[in-house]
Amino acid sequence: MTTLDVTVTGGVPAKSGNRAWRKLRANRSALAGLAVILFFAMLALIAPLLPIADPLATSWTAIRKAPSAAHWMGTDEIGRDILSRMIWGAQASLMAGIFSVGIAIAIGVPFGLIAGYFGGWIDQIISRITEAFLALPFLIMAIALAAFLGPSLSNAMIAIGLSAMPVFVRLTRGQVLAVKTEDYVEGARSIGLGHLDIMLRYILPNITAPIIVQGTLTVATAIIAEASLSFLGLGQQPPAPSWGSMLNVAKNFLDQAPWMAMWPGAAIFLVVIGFNLLGDGLRDALDPRES
Repeated sequence: MTTLDVTVTGGVPAKSGNRAWRKLRANRSALAGLAVILFFAMLALIAPLLPIADPLATSWTAIRKAPSAAHWMGTDEIGRDILSRMIWGAQASLMAGIFSVGIAIAIGVPFGLIAGYFGGWIDQIISRITEAFLALPFLIMAIALAAFLGPSLSNAMIAIGLSAMPVFVRLTRGQVLAVKTEDYVEGARSIGLGHLDIMLRYILPNITAPIIVQGTLTVATAIIAEASLSFLGLGQQPPAPSWGSMLNVAKNFLDQAPWMAMWPGAAIFLVVIGFNLLGDGLRDALDPRES
C-alpha cells in the first residue's frame, strides 16, 4: 500500500480526491458493490416505514409455507414472514459490520500511530502484544470474547472489533514508519511542532487511504463473523431477526423448507461481495501510482 499525496500543510489536496472519485466511478465492479451495499443499507434504514409484516408475528396456520404472493420469501418454522425478517435482519448485520470496524479503527489506529512514530520500547511493547493477538485465528478469538462478554448483539460487536483491532495496529504502524521519514515531516520537526501536531496534521492524513481500504474489506469479514456468532447463539438473540440466527434455525429444515436457508445465505453472500468489490475499487482509486 502507498500513501496519498499531500501539501506542505499535511492535508490531502482536492485534486487527489477528485482523481480518486473519477477512478472509482470508472470501476464498474466497485460501483456494483456500492450499489449492493446502498440497497441493503436503504432497506435497513426504512424498514419501519415499509408495508411489511411484523417480523416477530407468528402464525400457526402458515408454518414453513413456500414463497407465494402472500409471503414472497415464504415463512419460517413458526409462521413468521421471512421477507420481513430479512429486511429487519439487515439492520443487525450492517450495524455489526460497521460499528465493530469502527471500534477496531478507533483503538488500533492510535496505538499503531504511537508505535510507529515513537519506536523504541513503546514500539516493542505494542508490537509484541499485537503479534500475540494476531497469533490467534480471528473468528476463534471473536467467539471466545463473545462467550466471555455474554450473548448479545452489542457484545458481539465489541468482540469482533477487538478481534479485528490488531490488523489496524500493524497496518498503521507500517504506514507511519514509511511516512515519518519524509521531508515534510522532518520540516515540521525543524520548526518546533510538537509530536501530537506532527502525528495528526502531517502523518495521519497521509495514511488514511490504506486504513479506509482495510476498513471496507474488514466490514465484510465482520459481517460474516456476526452471522457466525448469531449462528452459534452468541450474537443477536431470538426472537430478534438476524441472518445468522435464521441460518441456525434453517439448518434443521433444509429438506422440508430450503427457502429458509436460501434467503439469508444469499443476503450474506451479496453484502460480503459488495464490500469486497468496493474495497478493491477504493484500493485502486486511492493508489497515487495508478493514473
